Amino acid sequence: MKLTPLRLSSTQDHFERDFKARLHWSADTDEAIEVRVQGILARVKAQGDTALLDYTRELDGIDASSMSELSLGPEDFEAAFKALPAAQKEALQAAAERVRRYHEAQRKASGESWSFKDEDGTLLGQKVTALDRVGIYVPGGKAAYPSSVLMNAIPAHVAGVGEIVMVVPTPRGERNALVLAAAHVAGVHRAFTLGGAQAVGALAYGTETVPKVDKITGPGNAYVASAKRRVFGTVGIDMIAGPSEILVLADGTTPADWVAMDLFSQAEHDELAQSILLCPDEAYIERVLAAMQRLLPTMPRAPIILKSINNRGALIHTRSMEEACEISNAIAPEHLEISSRDPHAWEPHLKHAGAIFLGAYTSESLGDYCAGPNHVLPTSSTARFSSPLGVYDFQKRSSLIEVSAIGAQHLGRIASVLAHGEGLNAHAKAAEMRLKEEASDLGPEDLALLKQLQAPNG
Repeated sequence: MKLTPLRLSSTQDHFERDFKARLHWSADTDEAIEVRVQGILARVKAQGDTALLDYTRELDGIDASSMSELSLGPEDFEAAFKALPAAQKEALQAAAERVRRYHEAQRKASGESWSFKDEDGTLLGQKVTALDRVGIYVPGGKAAYPSSVLMNAIPAHVAGVGEIVMVVPTPRGERNALVLAAAHVAGVHRAFTLGGAQAVGALAYGTETVPKVDKITGPGNAYVASAKRRVFGTVGIDMIAGPSEILVLADGTTPADWVAMDLFSQAEHDELAQSILLCPDEAYIERVLAAMQRLLPTMPRAPIILKSINNRGALIHTRSMEEACEISNAIAPEHLEISSRDPHAWEPHLKHAGAIFLGAYTSESLGDYCAGPNHVLPTSSTARFSSPLGVYDFQKRSSLIEVSAIGAQHLGRIASVLAHGEGLNAHAKAAEMRLKEEASDLGPEDLALLKQLQAPNG
């Protein structure tokens, strides 16, 4: 197995062209997938549980006679948790505690209601409330992902969501104990062993058994991504995730084996995953490549890693760490490691990333499982304008406005002028009806305040 990642240098004449070509990934789904997903969603919407049972029989190989065989509740999650080996129970609880602590801090920092009164007594503010019911999709085809349960359910729980409904495919009926135990630890209320576009459709539209939710979060395959895109508007979604990505900024001080394995940690996800190294030390890049070649045969998922690195990986020699930071900002990676002796010297230069991992000891894998911050991150350069999954994704904000009598005199005149200017006379009239006809209708203090507010600089 020969690793042949793209080798680039920022000094090359065609660097920009070759670099952009390697970054390119099309989010367009296959037309056949789109047609199939459209049919699945239409049938689930029209036939409900009947369609779910048929698709589960056809696609997952589970011949269930009723939805009760595909339904799970807290007692099932607790039983799975109790049956785990002690080491797995302790690891789940420790990871969940760190994830919960982080998201509780996040809620306090940005998720509280607030209000203030201005000088005329008008109250303005924002009311933050949790969503009533959310659905979390947990992949369960090629592998099981208890970490996805923690990362999706815990922030929803911390936000105060009333009901958390999990869907997880179980091909051939094989239920993963760690996934169910994670549901117990994370506070999932109920679950259904459903997957694919049909599970997304069930959550979006509701069936006789599966409740309709307000938002769907969690990763999935191309069918799941296509279905989420199609049901957006009927329900909210977190994001349309592309292949996983890691970018390592290295100054050459971290052991080469560590960086090689960090690059592998994303490559093993998928043949389309992307692993990139940016470094100003060309000799160090050679050491990392040698380490990758030496370590590859030891990897159980070596064929996947090989295809990912050869088809989408890149080792890039830069003029400096400053230039490496500029290139990183252009990429806006999902995971960004600053593998440097002094990572805090470079962090201020970095604007766009889903998550930033500071220092040689901070492997991206710790963020995936137990560091605390969420591992559901924007991909495909969307970190330029979007954020990790968090408590705020499970809350909504309502504006609060309470206008005082004196405030209505001042604001009503402004609204009236603007509404007439837009030709919306009912808007203008609604504001004008609340104006006091005579100055004598106002008390002396209110009259003085009104004059002050209506002054040119008031």
